Amino acid sequence: MKHRIVVLGAGYAGANAAGRLAKRLHPADTEITLVNADPEFVERVRMHQLATGQDLKPRLLADVFAGTGVRVRTARVTAVDAERKTVALSDGEIAYDTLVYALGSAAADCGVPGVADHAHHIDGKGSALRLRDRLAGLAAGGTVLVVGGGLTGIEGVTEIAEARPDLEVSFAIRGGLGDWMSEKAQRHLRGTFDRLGITVHEDTDITRVGPDGATTAAGREIPAEVTVWTAGFAVHPIAAATTLEVSATGQIVVDDTMRSVSHADVYAVGDAAFATGLNGMPLRMSCASGVPTAYRAADAIVVRLTGGSLPENKIGYTGQCVSLGRRDAVVQW
Repeated sequence: MKHRIVVLGAGYAGANAAGRLAKRLHPADTEITLVNADPEFVERVRMHQLATGQDLKPRLLADVFAGTGVRVRTARVTAVDAERKTVALSDGEIAYDTLVYALGSAAADCGVPGVADHAHHIDGKGSALRLRDRLAGLAAGGTVLVVGGGLTGIEGVTEIAEARPDLEVSFAIRGGLGDWMSEKAQRHLRGTFDRLGITVHEDTDITRVGPDGATTAAGREIPAEVTVWTAGFAVHPIAAATTLEVSATGQIVVDDTMRSVSHADVYAVGDAAFATGLNGMPLRMSCASGVPTAYRAADAIVVRLTGGSLPENKIGYTGQCVSLGRRDAVVQW
C-alpha cells in the first residue's frame, strides 16, 4: 500500500512542501494530496497590490502541480482528528499516514473593539478584493488609515498612497517608523513617506475602530473613511481543537525537523508551526520562515521513509525586502 501524505494548505509553506516531497519521493511508493480552499495559488506578499487595483497573474494549483504526481483537492479543512489520522473537509474526509499541516494565519484583531466590524484587511485574496472595491469607491479627498507598523502595514500604506495620490492617507504605529531598520534605511523610509504624502502617527496605540476612524489610547480621534488593520496575525483555530500539542498562540509545537512533539506522524510548517530558528528564538510568521520550514519538513519525511541523514537545522534570516510602491523599496540585511 502506498504511504499517504496529506498537505493541508497551499500557501508558500504548503505548496513548497508538496512540491519538494513529489520531487524526492517515488509515486509508486507514495500518494501526495494537497488540500486547499482556493483553486489558485495566492501570492500573499502581493495582496497590497491586488487591493490597489492591480491584477495578478492567476496560478491554478492544478496547473502548477500538473505532471508532478501531486493530487490537488479543492476543499476547506473543517477539523483534524490526530488520533484517527483523518481530516474532515467541506466535501468529505481524507485519511493520512503522514500529515503536513500548513493552514497558515489570518489577520488578528488583537482584542481591539471594532476591528472585526469596521476594519479591512489584506491577509488574503478575498479581503484584498473587498478593500479594492472600497478604495475604488472613495472620492478624491477621501481618508484612509492603515494601522500596524510591520512589513504588511508599510507595504500596504505606501501602495495605497502611490496608487491614489488624491486620498489623504495616514499610518498609525505603536513604535517608530521602521525602528528595527538601520539608520540609513529609516532615513530612506521617512523620505518615501514624505514624498508620498503619508501622515505618520508614531508611538500611537489604537484602542478602538469605528465606522469613521479610530480612537487612540490618549483619547484622540483619527478620522478615516477606510481603516486597514495590519497589526497582527493569528493562526487558524483548528490545531488548538485537536489533541496536538500547541503553544499559547495556537501553533503546533514542533522539533527541529518540524515534526510535532506530540504526534510523530504530523509535521507543521510556516505560520502554523511553533519552531525555533538558528538563533534559538521562535521563527516569526512570514514567507521567509514558511519556505525553509517546508523544505525542512519535506526532507525529514523523505529521510524517515527512505533512509539517509538530515543536515543540521540552520534556518535563520538574511534580510528583508520591503516594497514602497511600485518604484521604490528598501532591502534591509
